[in-house]
This record gives sequence, structure tokens and C-alpha cells, in this order.
Amino acid sequence: MRSRPYTRVVAVAAVAALTATACTAQSEAQHKSKQKAALFKPGSEISYQKYGKSYPATKVKDGPGPCSYESISRKDYSGQTLKIISHAVPVIGEPTQLHAKQFEEITGGKVEVVNVPFGELHQKILTPLQAGQPAYDVMFYPSLWIGDMAPYLAPVPEEYLNTPGMRDVTQSYMDVATWDGKVVQYPVDGDRHYLKVRTDVLKDPKWQAEYKRATGKDLKVPTTWAEYQETAEVFSGKDFDGDGKKNYGSAEVTKRDDLTFSAFISRAAPYVKNPKVKGGVFFDAETMKPLINTPGFVRALEDMVKAKSTWAPGGANFGLGDEIFSFGGGQTLMSYSWDDAFIQAQQPDSKIRNTVQAAPLPGSSEVYNRTTKAWDKKANQAAYFTWGWTSAVAKASSHQEMAFDYLCFFGNEANTALDLTIGRFGVNPYRMSHFDPAFWEKQGWDKDVAEAYVKTLSGMEENPNRVFDLRVPGVNQYMSALANGVAAALAGQESPQRALDGVAGEWAEITDQIGKDKVRSAYRNVVALEDKS
Repeated sequence: MRSRPYTRVVAVAAVAALTATACTAQSEAQHKSKQKAALFKPGSEISYQKYGKSYPATKVKDGPGPCSYESISRKDYSGQTLKIISHAVPVIGEPTQLHAKQFEEITGGKVEVVNVPFGELHQKILTPLQAGQPAYDVMFYPSLWIGDMAPYLAPVPEEYLNTPGMRDVTQSYMDVATWDGKVVQYPVDGDRHYLKVRTDVLKDPKWQAEYKRATGKDLKVPTTWAEYQETAEVFSGKDFDGDGKKNYGSAEVTKRDDLTFSAFISRAAPYVKNPKVKGGVFFDAETMKPLINTPGFVRALEDMVKAKSTWAPGGANFGLGDEIFSFGGGQTLMSYSWDDAFIQAQQPDSKIRNTVQAAPLPGSSEVYNRTTKAWDKKANQAAYFTWGWTSAVAKASSHQEMAFDYLCFFGNEANTALDLTIGRFGVNPYRMSHFDPAFWEKQGWDKDVAEAYVKTLSGMEENPNRVFDLRVPGVNQYMSALANGVAAALAGQESPQRALDGVAGEWAEITDQIGKDKVRSAYRNVVALEDKS
């Protein structure tokens, strides 16, 4: 009877020895770069123009440092191949491809990029990692997946953490990149949800008078969701542009499988993030009981259902791209989500360029207190740091130096300056230097537009009342369940309360399936970010 346990011990020891040998061999097999003469002089002018007419004519200076064109072009990766997986073109997928092509040109290495639709990205990255056979060296994905990805990621080496660009990343986005005290994601984007509004309409005496007649109030940028709804209702169906076509009040991301959950969290944030209550907004951090069906979330879903009357035709099935072009193209008065719609509105050929304003997400006149189980009658506003794109290097990659050099190059000062101005790229401010109005004025933005934009984004960094995405193992299952519940309420299939009761039940089952202790341990990372002031 003792022989079997002993055999298992020997087998485990043998596996451990083989694993150690394999890791050592892998470490020794790490491919390194050779050095060659630089292809660029310090401070060279950088432009994307040669890559196609769809890129801006903007030129910027190559900044100093190890990530610059000058420094990276000294690396010789000829004979080596880097494999990358990224989102579909254009959002984050297009800059991945563009910078891969540039990296090939200046280093001599080969870079293979696979672009995958959002719905397939999680599985195509995680399944090979879990099998111990990573298919890619570099991965671009939503940062909220960190709870699933972290065990398989290589920590960012100190030499890259000390580059000028990395030291410039805001504290919030360094926090987003960190897991269990280690930076395992390489920041390439900083995403927040905020309000966008057409100021040409708000400042027009004709429309000011129209709003005054309808509401008895002065027309202004909404500061609460109630004001947002009222403004959207008044202007939906009106012709702002005098072209005989109807305009509408609000564009929102409502398509079930296209980030609806993020739009809903934006609406819920001021109702559920009570500055007096610590310990999480999605779960009770001690018991892991879901809070998604508590009164604050229900109020937000009730608001979202009311908003349907203000949407453009098809607005009940808008994906992110639809929202970008609806507001960015001038169809709607307002929207809220990522930067992309605002940057689209500010493109050089936009008919509403410099007639738009960024502002904080609408707040509320009261906020639910889950400790007292009552509403606190006080104005509340919460900043929502929604997931954003990130990147990482596989721990098992044998091309880690090349991989981190590629990411270093991707986010160098010249590339980032250009990427920020291309709305479809999905690269949004994540460094302190991006909050300089002068940078945006150089892109042709009016001074007041640039200053409001910078103030809105930087103000979120300073806001102590913050909501971060749910960053736990199984996050895709949780968010899919939430999106289904929101969709059911929007379609009139269930009341908001009943829809979210169903979501809460599914969340409890998901937690039990993954393991309550495992999810709780990860969730405490989220709570620590939200309760940090």
C-alpha cells in the first residue's frame, strides 16, 4: 500500500526536476539583440505620412531615451520573430500593426500580428497560456482581465520601468498595471468615461430659448443624470444643423455584447460609490455578496431605460463604433464613454470641430448608503476609470527582450503624441504630459476646448471618489451576465429590479464556481484602488 504514495512522490519530484530544467533551458534560450548603427539622429522628425493618406500630416520630434527611434534602431533583431495578438483593426489593432511595421524596418526583426475580434480575444490569449504553450510573445487586451492573465505574465523589468515615458504614467494607470505588488502590464492607454456635449447648441440663443420654454431653466452642461435626461429629451428630434435632418439627445453604448456593461457602470457610479462607505461597490468585500441589485444600481438602470426616447434610430443597439460616429459626426447633442467620440469630433475634417466640450460624468443629487440601507441626500460625483487597453509579455516567451523593446517603442513619446490624435486608434491620455493644454492646441484645438478637456481628465486623477472595473478571475463571465441583464431591461423584457436580481444570482453562482476565496482575494485589489484617497 505504501508503494503507490511513494511512486507519486518520485513522479512529482521528477516533474519538478524536469520543470526546473525546462525553465533554466528557457531562460538560457532567451534571444538577445545585437547592436548596430543607429538609423535615426537624436531629435529626428517623425511622421506617419509614408504609411498612407489616412494618417495625419503631423510631425513630432523623436524624444530622447531608450524607447526612442534613435535608441531602438540600434537594436539588431534580424533572424528573430516576435508574435503579437491584438484587437481587431482599428481600435488598438491598427497602431499595433503600424508600430510592428516600423519596428521591423528599424530593427531587422520580423513581427507577426494577429488581430482578433473583441468577443474572441480573451479565449485566444488565455487558453494557450493556461495550457503552458503561449502562442504569442506580446498580448494587447483590456486591462480588467489582469486577474485571469497575471499568473502567466512577465513582470516589467526595472530598466523599462525607469524610462522617461514610464515614469510619466499617472499613478492611477500604474496601479491598473500592478498585481500583487508587481507591474505586470505595460501601460499603453488610459481610459476614463466622461461627458461630451456640443457647445454650439448650448451657446445658441435660439436653443437656449427653446430649452427655457420647455423647462423654465437655463441651458447648461448637465451635472446630474436627471439634468442629462431632461436636456436630451428637449433636444431629441430637433434639427441643430439646419440641414433638414433630425438630431438626437444622446448616443450611448447599448449593444449587449459590445461594452454595454461599461456604459451602465458610468450611469451607476454616482448612485453607488458613496464616499462615506468603504469596502467595494460590486461585492461586499467580506462576504462576497453581490451588490449589483442594490438600489443604486437599480436607479441607474431605470434611468437608462428612460433614456431610450432620446436615442437616434438604432440607438438601442449601438456598439462603441456607432457611439463614436454618432456624437463625433454631430448626430447627437451628448454622449459619454471613452475618448474616441471626442477625438473623432476634433478631427481636422469634422463639421463640429472646436464646438464640443469635455466635462465630468454626470452625478446625482443623492447616493445610496449600503451600510444604513438608505439614500444620503447629498450631491455626489464619482470618477469612473474604465478598463482601457493594456499590453503584456508572456512569462514563457523566449523573446522577452524583443517583446519589451517593441512595447517600449510602441509607447515612446513620438508615437504616443501621434497616436493620441487619431480617434480610431483607441490610445487615450495616460501620462501626466498628456494633460498639457499646449499639446492639444498644437493639434489645432481651440484654447477653451483644450483646457476643458485637460481639466476633465486630470480632475479624475485627483477625485478621491473613484470606481474601477471589476478585475477578478472570471471577469468576462461577470460582465457578460451584467450585459445580458441590462439588455433585458432595455428591451422591456424585465423590470430593472428583476433584471439585476437575475444578474446577482448569476454572479453568486460564478463566484462559487471560481472559488469565493480566490475571487475575494483578487477583488480586494479593486477595493484598495477605490478606497485609496
